[in-house]
Amino acid sequence: MATVKPIIIAIDGFSGCGKSTLAKALAASLNYRHIDTGAMYRAVTLYFLENGVDIENPSDIEEALKNINIGFKFNPATNQTDTYLNGDDREIAIRTLQVANFVSPVSTISAVRSFLVKQQQKMNEHRALVMDGRDIGTVVFPDAELKIFMVANDDIRVQRRLDEMQLKGQLGNFDDVAANLRNRDLIDSTRSDSPLKKADDAIEIDNSHLTRDEQFNLVYNLAMEKIDQGDEFTAPV
Repeated sequence: MATVKPIIIAIDGFSGCGKSTLAKALAASLNYRHIDTGAMYRAVTLYFLENGVDIENPSDIEEALKNINIGFKFNPATNQTDTYLNGDDREIAIRTLQVANFVSPVSTISAVRSFLVKQQQKMNEHRALVMDGRDIGTVVFPDAELKIFMVANDDIRVQRRLDEMQLKGQLGNFDDVAANLRNRDLIDSTRSDSPLKKADDAIEIDNSHLTRDEQFNLVYNLAMEKIDQGDEFTAPV
């Protein structure tokens, strides 16, 4: 029976732009798989912090990566997907400001990026995938049918991150979070390996003054246009 071929949707952008929130909602609506690549980098960062890995020592890093296994499981209590590190649910731990302050330096390490990009690229077996991060449309899936690049006003991004932390029972203040986002923006945009940038064929969306519903409807319609344009194929039995 012929069906419309599923697509890959890449959502990139700066911290606090709501990439994961949008990606989760979009994936659920399309019945696609969602992967938050930022959570993967946070999980590696958490492991490095908890195990005293020297990020200036390549052999330390190489050995640590051999002992890291990252997975995702749906949590019915929160109706969201949690991040697992070596078999343990570490979703709350990876969202702390301590991890946020260290994740960008870790993400500049080529060995870490290569380790995670290889895992991410293996997740496209059946396509039907929404993946958000910073280099999805440029490095991980440059052939993605739909690429979105999200931006937002700096103060709005800070407030969103504070709200997210509060929901998780974490403390934070505006100045600390603002400094963290500025530092991450600088590191992510200037690193030599896979810097954060808009893909040439990505659609930029400034969601500073969009509601979640407005943002979702905009991207959902873009996705449906791409899906409707897709080739038909015979679905495997």
